[in-house]
Amino acid sequence: MDLIQPFCAVLLVLGLLGGTLLFLKNKGAASFHLPRRASAGPRRMEVVERVALGPQHALHLVRVGNRSVVVATGPSSCQLLCEETQ
Repeated sequence: MDLIQPFCAVLLVLGLLGGTLLFLKNKGAASFHLPRRASAGPRRMEVVERVALGPQHALHLVRVGNRSVVVATGPSSCQLLCEETQ
């Protein structure tokens, strides 16, 4: 009986931390990525930079091979703005 209260308190704190992280990630204020597997081959696509324009809108500079593209994203759309070959 003495272990139940501390265990529940730890679960509550972890739940609040996880919920806060998910909230911040959805608002664009925090980002976290899982590490890549070592067995995966070299990446051909790389996100160079992301700029948040609002809670649900952003600009992404993406490098694909020897091309760089700027993509605008929104809640229900994705649009190519410009493209440059290096």
